Amino acid sequence: MKVTLFATCIVDLFQSNVGKATVELLERLGCEVEFPPSQVCCGQPAYNSGYVKEAKEAMKRMIETFEHAEYIVSPSGSCAFMFREYPHVFKGDPVWEPRAQKLADKTYELTQFIVEVLGIEDVGARFEGNVTYHTSCHMTRLLGVKEPPMILLKNVKGLKFTELPGKERCCGFGGTFSVKNVAISEQMVDEKVHHVEETGAQYLVGADAACLMNIGGRMERLGKPIKVLHIAEVLNSR
Repeated sequence: MKVTLFATCIVDLFQSNVGKATVELLERLGCEVEFPPSQVCCGQPAYNSGYVKEAKEAMKRMIETFEHAEYIVSPSGSCAFMFREYPHVFKGDPVWEPRAQKLADKTYELTQFIVEVLGIEDVGARFEGNVTYHTSCHMTRLLGVKEPPMILLKNVKGLKFTELPGKERCCGFGGTFSVKNVAISEQMVDEKVHHVEETGAQYLVGADAACLMNIGGRMERLGKPIKVLHIAEVLNSR
């Protein structure tokens, strides 16, 4: 099976280790992975800020870049959802709406792809430690991916899983929300950090790099010893 990696801006620029883990994991599961270097931002930050015209230019570039792909896989529920949103953005456009729909139909978040397309629930990973998991808003509420990460984590050998209290609550990132509403965002992420501490976990795991940067950054500033990992890194552990 040939898979085309949609790495996302944050992974590409700040967390290349997540991209590497994603590729290694998919290859170990029998996939042939390619990475189109022409990929850019999916347009979500501009689109969510109201710059629809400008965002569409980036979206068209991404449609053209991934048009040949059999399956598109991303280590980000938020960015994968944005691809799923393209048909709505281009609704009524006789040229771009059908192309956007084809892109959306073959786009998957990483854990969703592993469980629902590959049909794998145990990737053969081993990870020693007490782990809790942050359910990001876009991935669970908009993309609708809830069970796949839980299924995969609970089949990792050596991993002790503790559910995060208030897991349905936003971490306060919300893209530009954290920039425009700093004081509110800070209170939200402090609440999230408090809940993570309550679990006694050594590791906070998530499937969206932006949320992990937000929570991890706050924990680091507060001097908390809890380590932050993307789920791809845990699933790629042997």
